[in-house]
Amino acid sequence: MNVGNCPRCGKLYVLNVLEACPACLKEVEQQYYECVEYLRKEKGANIQQLSDATGVSVKQITKFIKEGRISVKDAPNLTYPCEVCGTFIREGHMCDGCRARLTKELAGATQEVSQGETSGLGSRAYNAIDKFKRS
Repeated sequence: MNVGNCPRCGKLYVLNVLEACPACLKEVEQQYYECVEYLRKEKGANIQQLSDATGVSVKQITKFIKEGRISVKDAPNLTYPCEVCGTFIREGHMCDGCRARLTKELAGATQEVSQGETSGLGSRAYNAIDKFKRS
């Protein structure tokens, strides 16, 4: 039987797929239902208003949104910050600008690696020479 400490409360519990003890899972579910009920009443609420009204942390609300448990479709003002620059977004982990910059940097790095392999210097770096081969 695998046991571990709950990341939320620190109590010892039998490890499960949800990575929290039963008491914390129950608390998270209660927070989720509070958020959903508030959003049904106040469709125009933003994430800070939702947090203030329910007592649920902005981080937990963001987690609910990213998991797809809280839909932003019916809540037009419900946004959360981009993980890179902090710009408010409605889906994913990064805003379009950060995503484009990351894609451009990855393309540049890939191009540098491929140029290094074709120049000949990088291709000989790990070639082994067979000293026992008769020519």
